Amino acid sequence: MADGTFAVLMLVLGLTDMGMNHCGSGSGCLGKDEQTPRLAFSAGQVLERRAEAQGEIYFRYDMATKFGPFGNAVGVSYTEQGALWLGLGQTYTLTNANTPFYAELHAMPGLYVENGGFDLGGPIEFRSGIEIGYENRSGVRFAASYDHRSNAGIYDDNPGIETVQFRVSVPVGF
Repeated sequence: MADGTFAVLMLVLGLTDMGMNHCGSGSGCLGKDEQTPRLAFSAGQVLERRAEAQGEIYFRYDMATKFGPFGNAVGVSYTEQGALWLGLGQTYTLTNANTPFYAELHAMPGLYVENGGFDLGGPIEFRSGIEIGYENRSGVRFAASYDHRSNAGIYDDNPGIETVQFRVSVPVGF
């Protein structure tokens, strides 16, 4: 999936959810609401079609407030070759009250410093993806995550990379 498919999917599902479940509330379609803040740690491989895979670690903080169905998150990742990405964006979580399983989509614009890593065409890079996981009774989540990073064609060169990771996120209280 070498494009913004996850970002579009997040937008379509989120807007549908917003229209069905949030717009009729007294706070409006994008009314401010609370959610469990989480700190996530991921580790895995960054894959680029024309190069060898690199290891990457990724930290993300999912903030305590959301607007309508959209959560807010900030993330930072670092590859074994020294590339750095820092972004801020939205999340959308799909859950079923009858199971501990969930899926979460995210779309986050950010700044990228190549620093020996993959040449992605420029410093502005968008990260979008999906995680599918399990939340235990204490709120700790374990998930597989897949995302795509590219510059969405704003630069002449737009090779893009994919990341496959294992993620653990824990509820936090700050």
